[in-house]
Amino acid sequence: MFRGISKLTVDAKGRVAMPKHHRDRLESDGITGLMVTADPSKCLLIYPMPDWLEIEAKLMAMPNTNSRTRALQRLYVGYATEAGFDTNGRILLPSELRQYAGIGKKAVLIGQGKKCELWSQEAFDDASEMWPDEIKEFDEGEMPEAIQQLSI
Repeated sequence: MFRGISKLTVDAKGRVAMPKHHRDRLESDGITGLMVTADPSKCLLIYPMPDWLEIEAKLMAMPNTNSRTRALQRLYVGYATEAGFDTNGRILLPSELRQYAGIGKKAVLIGQGKKCELWSQEAFDDASEMWPDEIKEFDEGEMPEAIQQLSI
């Protein structure tokens, strides 16, 4: 499980060092490959390869006669790029993905369970400021019952 927030620096070649606790967890599970792709929120998603392969299979099994389905397939699968760790624990973010997410020299990695989100520092600051208000705006009828039953 990916948890927590890390502020990262992107080097001149577009490489970012994954936090050691994430690398250690992946290594202990025998996972060396990652998939990086675009998200509609204008951040990047980073999946361990086994988890990504399941998602990709489900996405591509959906009928693409629906324009929204095709848009999701184009975004998630079309931008999907394999990434592996170099000897310094860094992954290379292709310029197309960095450009899509507006990632410059500063980035924020936020754990989301089976995946991580990688945001530009500016986009993360803007988006995360609105998240508490978005939660408050939920109508109870819009929330899944499992969330309504959750005690935090």
